[in-house]
Formats: sequence, structure tokens, C-alpha cells
Amino acid sequence: MERVGYIFFRLLQVLVGIIPFRVLYAIADIFAFILQYAVRYRGKIVYNNLRRSFPSKNQKELNQIMRKFYRHLCDILLESVKGYSLSVEEINKRYRCINPEVSNRYFDKGQSVIFALSHYANWEWGTQVAGNVFLHNTISFYKPLSNRYIDKYVCDQRESKGMLLCSIYQTKFIFRSEDKVPRAYFLVSDQSPGNKRNVHWMQFLNQDTACLRGIESYARLFDLPVIYLDIKRVKRGYYTIFLDVICDRPKDTLPGEITELYMKELEEIIVEKPEDWLWSHRRWKKKKPINALSDFKFGCYDAI
Repeated sequence: MERVGYIFFRLLQVLVGIIPFRVLYAIADIFAFILQYAVRYRGKIVYNNLRRSFPSKNQKELNQIMRKFYRHLCDILLESVKGYSLSVEEINKRYRCINPEVSNRYFDKGQSVIFALSHYANWEWGTQVAGNVFLHNTISFYKPLSNRYIDKYVCDQRESKGMLLCSIYQTKFIFRSEDKVPRAYFLVSDQSPGNKRNVHWMQFLNQDTACLRGIESYARLFDLPVIYLDIKRVKRGYYTIFLDVICDRPKDTLPGEITELYMKELEEIIVEKPEDWLWSHRRWKKKKPINALSDFKFGCYDAI
């Protein structure tokens, strides 16, 4: 069955690869309509997430964001598949980093960095071109796919374009290993934590939110500057990436501070254009435990 799934994936990739972008987005519009109104893919989750995040918005405004979100979701799904058929040069024309000199300054000092991403706009193309944009050796962590053939193909494709993919189960080992060239570690941390205990609690989009502490943990342990990758959709199929240093000296920060800086930056971006975030995630499935104490020095919550 794994081989059958792989063959289907490769056929889909070839088909999407030959379809022009204009036609691809027309197909995306059809898929978005089907996904929202016929399949009703995670409709209640999307709506409830939006309603709790934007309590001041009326029904019409929430419905409008939902429609735009489903179109965005179908766009990035098809763009991600099509990305395997595009050359690095083609993607770079559509996916442009405005200020790569921000990270290059750390490279010149021989210093590795952490690139903090979120499930916002098209984060997938970034892993396909980062190795040709930044001077650092680029490493991205991902959860291995259940289909080993597709997993190997995806890894080979990314590595052929300069990005090393490593399993999330090897994260600690990779951070502790040595490299002659400074590294840039790509970490996505806006999903719901799997572990209830080692989390950071804070107010995010008007809700008590359990936050992953991975970025902060590795930044403080290895004293790595944290740079947020602000990805914005200019128009369909075109994006800009702005690098924003959210922490230059991690060892000087308070517990929870880097996590809050990351989440607050993401919150500002979402409020500005909410439809480009992944609202179908079960982001708030964890409830704050009664033994989560408040840290009044920084206005945060850490679970005991």
C-alpha cells in the first residue's frame, strides 16, 4: 500500500507541476468551495477558533474570514505540491527575502541562529529555497511521514536544494552535534504541545494558551539568537519574508520571555490578516490546569 500511495503522490505532483498557476488557482477555488460547504472539513473547529479569537467580530466578518481561510488552505496545499516541480530560481522569484543581511551578520561572526516560523502563509516554500538564500547551513525539523517512500522523496528533494531535513526525534542530538559552518535551525512552534507539563501558559488571541517551549529551550541552552520569519502573501503565488530579531542574547532573558516574544509577534501578524493562519489546527484543545501559577514579573504562566 505504501508503494501505491507513493505512485499516487508522484502522479499528483507531475499533474500539478504541468498546470499553470492561473489554472491551478481556479482549481483551488473549486476545492475550497467543496472543502468548506460540501465536505465541511473541520468547519466547527475553524469557526470556534475564530469566534473565540475575535469576540468583537460579527457573524458576517467571521464567515468572510472562513471563506478566505479555506481558499488559502487549498492554495498552500497545491503550491506545496507544485513546489517540487519548480526550480530554486523560479521559487525565488515568487518567494523573496527582503533582508537576508540580518542573519548574514551572525554568519559573519561564526554564530548559529534559530529561525522561528509559524503555520502562517506559505511556510513550505521556505524549506525548499532557504539553503540558497542564507549563508548558514540550513536545518529544518519535521515529523517523518508514515509512508517511507514519500518521506524519502521529500527529504531528497529538500536536500537537493540545500535544506537538511531532520526528524523531530533527533532534535536534541542535532543541536548538540558540531559543524564547521554556522547553522540556521528552522523551528515551527505555534502548534498545540503534546506534553501537558513542560509548557508555557499565556494569553494568546484572547485565550489561555499552552505554548511549546522548544525555541526558547534551545536558544537559552546554546545561546542562539532567535529570528522570526515574517512571511506575507503579496498576492496569490507571491510572498515576501522579513527577518525580525526577537532575541539577540537568550541567556539574559527570563523564563518564558522568548516564548512570549515569539507568540506576541505571531499574534500581531494574525490580527492584521487572520485568514492566512492555519485555523483548522486544534490549537486550544488543552485547558490551563489549576496548578498553573502566574509569574507576575513577566505576566506569564508556567505549569508546575
